[in-house]
Amino acid sequence: MSSSPKSVAVLGGGISGLTCALRIAQEGHRVTLIEGSEQLGGLGTFFEHDGRTFEKFYHCMLPSDGPLLRVLETLGIRDDVYWKPTTFAYAHQGRFYPLNTALDLLKFAPLRFIDRIRVGITGLYGRLVSDRGLDNVTTVKWLSRLSGARAFAKFWQPMLEAKFGDRYHDVPALWFWTRFNREKGESKGECKGYIKGGYKHIIDTFARVLRALGSEIRLNTAVQGIDLDAEGRTLVTTATGSDSFDQVVITLPTPQVEKLIGPDLRREMPALDTTTDYQGVINCLLFLKKPLTTHYWVATPESDHPFDGVVETSTLTDTADRGERHVVYLTKYLHRSDERFAVSDDCIRAYWIPALKNLFPQLQEEDIEATHIFRAPFVEPIYKLGQMKLRPPEELIQGKVYLANTAQVYPVVTSWNGSVIQAERTLATMGIGPSPRPSAESASIAASTAELKLSKPRAAALPLRPAVAKV
Repeated sequence: MSSSPKSVAVLGGGISGLTCALRIAQEGHRVTLIEGSEQLGGLGTFFEHDGRTFEKFYHCMLPSDGPLLRVLETLGIRDDVYWKPTTFAYAHQGRFYPLNTALDLLKFAPLRFIDRIRVGITGLYGRLVSDRGLDNVTTVKWLSRLSGARAFAKFWQPMLEAKFGDRYHDVPALWFWTRFNREKGESKGECKGYIKGGYKHIIDTFARVLRALGSEIRLNTAVQGIDLDAEGRTLVTTATGSDSFDQVVITLPTPQVEKLIGPDLRREMPALDTTTDYQGVINCLLFLKKPLTTHYWVATPESDHPFDGVVETSTLTDTADRGERHVVYLTKYLHRSDERFAVSDDCIRAYWIPALKNLFPQLQEEDIEATHIFRAPFVEPIYKLGQMKLRPPEELIQGKVYLANTAQVYPVVTSWNGSVIQAERTLATMGIGPSPRPSAESASIAASTAELKLSKPRAAALPLRPAVAKV
């Protein structure tokens, strides 16, 4: 971007849009942030309960989330992040098996002993091996070769199906490798972070800083079209009218973008690959009067559970942020076309709550303070072999139209940190700010694109922990 101020529209108020808007405004450009809903934050949106705010979809940070933490530092709120050790368990036939140490894996009764050893070796190998060529190998083939067909069918396949449904077969091994390495180096065990005041604190701070920089924020303003005007400037149409801008940054999911592009814009931009679809998610949030478990995450991959996992965020959050209640999220990934995605909230409660009681017999009806159901149709991109070549470009029209969405995040894990990484890549294409600093996740993008071998971590730094990717 030139040094002269430009008018820039940022479409979408999730973490990608907020990051792009912040960096562009810091460069002195006039930013208009347009969000279709009544809140900023994307999947970080929130609701009120008993005088406090809670996220509709659970969130946490990892110590390795450097790009996100640097954004919080820019906002002046990084010191508000606090950290706690967390644990993971696997539910099988009514029992809970911790999977946090090598000894836990050796005791993991659902697998035969030899299969436990092979799963452990899979984890060690996944942390040592380069990612070269893994974009063109399926996760199924890679894990079956390393862990064996029996361990894959018993252990890995149910968790892959929980994430991608019947489309897990084509997911590249590079996606799984990245998940292995996201927490690499945490030899003292798993640790997660949350922020005082919840993610609303982050969103409110973004809004305050953006307005202080002279940016305009339009809520409840759904974009109806994106095109070029008669002078070749970008044209954004909403229900309230049309506005022309020097540049537009789009952070909406690719299927939505395809529906918004006008004929003049389409003629000048490259074709977007529309084969990257998305899984949606249903979250059933429960406020409980007593805890369910000491684990942050309990995987429930067996088919008799209507949800894929039980996430007790109150093992991470302080009582100052949640009160004395305990907060549990039941989560289920589904495609938005799946009939189960559209069932009523009452039907979900009628099915999911008894199933939760079967899993945790100590839970009684009087222990449930309240339940809330939330859905999101575009959450996890469904990846295919050769996904690196299917990633949309950051620049759709030179100097005018840019893209920063989750279809481009691959192979980085889809998260707020991954979205910040992608926002920084798009901003660098625009000439704003330095190129993103390499990290365990962002480095894998460059390495995979160039098919270069990443330097291996020192074996001494490897944690002796089982290879459980919390998919």
